[in-house]
Amino acid sequence: MAVKLHRCPIMWPPTDMHPCYKVQHALDQAGVAYEIVKEPLLPRSRRKDVIEHTGGSHLPAIELEDGTWWREQSADMAKAIEAGKLASPPAA
Repeated sequence: MAVKLHRCPIMWPPTDMHPCYKVQHALDQAGVAYEIVKEPLLPRSRRKDVIEHTGGSHLPAIELEDGTWWREQSADMAKAIEAGKLASPPAA
């Protein structure tokens, strides 16, 4: 199983102001292979997997290859990815 990026379905326009794009861009820059899982935009209560595994409905969230999930503020996630810490992200 590859890393999965759970993000909103809005893919355009790409801008670092958008939290989901910020994390996706960091994964791209780090050369991490990932699969995009588009979660429902609204209502957030339909994001069943995200809620079950992170305790909240906010995006983006990353599902790692070992089945663990990682969710923080997008800027913090992007910094950790850029620093090469995707394999061992801070505890959620």
